[in-house]
Amino acid sequence: MLSYQHIYHAGNLADVQKHALLAWVLDYLTRKDKPLSYVETHSGRGLYRLDADESIQTGEAEAGIGRAQREGWFGPDHPMEQVLKQVQARYGETAYPGSPMIAATMLREQDSLHLAELHPQEFAALSLAMSPFGAKVYQQDGFDLAQSLLPPVPRRGMMLIDPSYEVKADYDRLPGIIAKLHRKWNVGVIALWYPILTDNRHAGMTAALKSRNYPKAICHEVTFPPAREGHRMIGSGMFIVNAPFGICDEMNRLSKLFAQL
Repeated sequence: MLSYQHIYHAGNLADVQKHALLAWVLDYLTRKDKPLSYVETHSGRGLYRLDADESIQTGEAEAGIGRAQREGWFGPDHPMEQVLKQVQARYGETAYPGSPMIAATMLREQDSLHLAELHPQEFAALSLAMSPFGAKVYQQDGFDLAQSLLPPVPRRGMMLIDPSYEVKADYDRLPGIIAKLHRKWNVGVIALWYPILTDNRHAGMTAALKSRNYPKAICHEVTFPPAREGHRMIGSGMFIVNAPFGICDEMNRLSKLFAQL
């Protein structure tokens, strides 16, 4: 499916959870002076403008990252706050980093960055946004790319899986896909983001993931009010295999903040 464009939803409450955890993991991984690989299967355009008509139309960024920054959800030392400051200093106050830009901002010269995006317009925008960072950008199916890359070089690293979930079949096939990826890359941090909808369609997928007894697997979910009347997304989840030590503290901190909404 090639209809989804994240610009309508960039910076929403789901992004706040997802990007806070992503930045935390990357900060943890880059503390060691060892190279790493970052792989993303559904990258989007990488950089968004929250004053774009699409963003203003939905108001999701204002209720998401806008509120988080006004209320100080991220302290000055939080890696997400540091990324936001760097990106806004470089691209303007209305710039918001997608996950590829967060990774590109945080990774070092010795690290490798592999980004897949199938949508032609999103791929073109992603290629432009990533051109200063030396990232490898692929216009192909993200799962095909992952299968061909794993295990990556360097072997240490992280993968983010963030599909659009435009069809229900995505939920059914993801547990099997992650099992295959983990078999090929058993040391990698594999993070899956998923939406929590009013029909609870994610429940079977998360149950299947939890049943496999992955090493250091953690599932974190938050809920929030719908962005507008009739909107089906009421929460956001992350399932992380090989989750780094200490991430539960950040998850608990986020859970308390979302519980106040």
